[in-house]
Amino acid sequence: MEAVPMQNSVAVAPADSELLSPRVRIGYSLGSLVTGAFGTVPGLLLLPYLTDTLGVSAGLAGLLVLAPKAWDVVANPLVGRVSDRTHTRWGARRPYLLGAGLTLAVLFVALFAAPFGPVPPGGSPVLAVSYVAVAFLLTATAFAFFQVPYVSMPAEMTDSAAERTRMMTWRVGLLATAILVSGAVAPWIVDTTGGGIVGHRLMGLFVAALMVIGTLCAFYGTATAPIGAVQASEPSLRAQLKVVAANRPFRVLVACFVVQATGVAAMLAGVQYFADHVLHDHGATPLLFLTVVSPALVVTPLWRRIGERLGKVRGYILASATLTAATLALVTAPLVPHFLVYAMIAVIGFGYAGQQLFGLALLPDCIAYDTARTGKRQAGVFTGVWTAGETLGLALGPGIFGQVLQLFGYVSSTTGVSAVQTSHAELGVLLGFTLVPAVIVGVALLFLRGFTTEVVPAAA
Repeated sequence: MEAVPMQNSVAVAPADSELLSPRVRIGYSLGSLVTGAFGTVPGLLLLPYLTDTLGVSAGLAGLLVLAPKAWDVVANPLVGRVSDRTHTRWGARRPYLLGAGLTLAVLFVALFAAPFGPVPPGGSPVLAVSYVAVAFLLTATAFAFFQVPYVSMPAEMTDSAAERTRMMTWRVGLLATAILVSGAVAPWIVDTTGGGIVGHRLMGLFVAALMVIGTLCAFYGTATAPIGAVQASEPSLRAQLKVVAANRPFRVLVACFVVQATGVAAMLAGVQYFADHVLHDHGATPLLFLTVVSPALVVTPLWRRIGERLGKVRGYILASATLTAATLALVTAPLVPHFLVYAMIAVIGFGYAGQQLFGLALLPDCIAYDTARTGKRQAGVFTGVWTAGETLGLALGPGIFGQVLQLFGYVSSTTGVSAVQTSHAELGVLLGFTLVPAVIVGVALLFLRGFTTEVVPAAA
């Protein structure tokens, strides 16, 4: 078998002029309160909210989670193009952080407001489904206007690959914190406030508050950061996407990361179902989150050192393989003691932390590769495509999980408490939470064959 070329990504200490202040690193990274909350809570609670509170069938609920985010596949590159061409005294990106972040918080509250209530027995789900679909579409659009400029910023704040990795270490650590807080506390709020529609409304207010805090910290924390030179981009979106298509490292990386996001999102969508129908402990959802996310708070610096020693690509492969193996082992959950289940989930968290770190750390390298190759800095276009793909993956995951539930005969409820399921439906929950995401994450590694960001000199 032909050897797979690996990127030489051993960190070199950046010059002092390329170092960013702790305030900038931390302020920027606190924007993860926004991205982490939005990336976690709808993926965790929206599907069971639809099936077990609004009474929507699992198959339709899965499509409902998927369809509004499909718009972002178009919207995110357009947002990138718009932000590339924005000129203000605050720079090209920061105005969008403030406006979109605050708008997102308001729309998130609306998403779980349920003004039409649950679907009546034997009644039509049109009103409830239409409201959620429109609210989710608007929320996803606001998120695009926050995330695309936000992800674009590291490639413009410093030219040092080592400093970008250091920034991503901060960001992934705070992202893990945001996922931990939102993912553990949100379902706890729903349960302790009586569940159902009222519980979800109060949860929405809590998550919106996190988003407002993250928005203000990211906006004001990066006020003194270098904004970089956002050079004139290609004259049309079509021409810009041709540039993206010509960047092979980016194509390879985004394909891998998006497919893996699908697998991770399928598992995320199944957490509450796994607690209810495999562990038979509805209150286990927050603890499951604590177990999978807590390791990232400790091991992210370890993964960074592994990347410095082995290279980012080898680190990415190692982290993804760890995530895949532990998820596959979780198929044994009904047969082993609960403490072993939580141990396997902790290993999943260890692998997930590395997978996120190296994926995000390689993205600015791909953008820098394009700048070196073309002489143009178009970070917004690349991050627009990246976030569009990631958003699609995060939508496909719950969609796939919903179809698995439908296939195995999952029964919906309007009480706010999941209905009693058959053993066949419980098997569907188990496979959708373990085997399906393990296969998706593992197969995605095939995309990394031949990945390199080394610019080949033009022939004389």
